[in-house]
Amino acid sequence: MQRQEKKHLQQIGNNIRKKRDAKDISQQELADNSDVAKSTIQRIEKGEMNPSVLTLIKISTALETELSELLKSK
Repeated sequence: MQRQEKKHLQQIGNNIRKKRDAKDISQQELADNSDVAKSTIQRIEKGEMNPSVLTLIKISTALETELSELLKSK
């Protein structure tokens, strides 16, 4: 994976973690509400995996936020 790609994945993970923290929910609660495995949530938040668009849509719906908010750069 190229450095720039890793940076983007880390930013998406950070955005998800910030939104989740703002809603004061755990990774398990997000997993349950989005129908995405907790281990997947963990890997996405760490920037270790490239989630599919459908996975990001499920997460954004569970966080009650626009998909674009999860994809924002700093």
